[in-house]
Amino acid sequence: MIYIVIFIASVFMSSVSQILLKKSAAKSYESALREYLNPLVIIAYGLFFGSTLVTVVAYKYVPLSMGPILEATGYIFVTVLGYFILKETVSRKKALGILLILVGIVVYNL
Repeated sequence: MIYIVIFIASVFMSSVSQILLKKSAAKSYESALREYLNPLVIIAYGLFFGSTLVTVVAYKYVPLSMGPILEATGYIFVTVLGYFILKETVSRKKALGILLILVGIVVYNL
């Protein structure tokens, strides 16, 4: 059970890094080098790397068939983080998609 939580934490780390990259992309930079070498991008790629390592460790104990189910929570995390941090709207289609993901996770666990 603890490794499932660790796996979900790695998905959350990946989702946070996606939000950081999107925030960085919304800014303008004076050079192409500064566009890729700024704190948000460096932290985001560091989180991606850390997330990959954590996922590899979690996969040692989490069944392979459960991985894609847990990875799907990333769509939920990105939508929620986008709503609160980036002030994005959640359309009916997005809300329905999140609901379908949650139903799929519940059905898989039954």
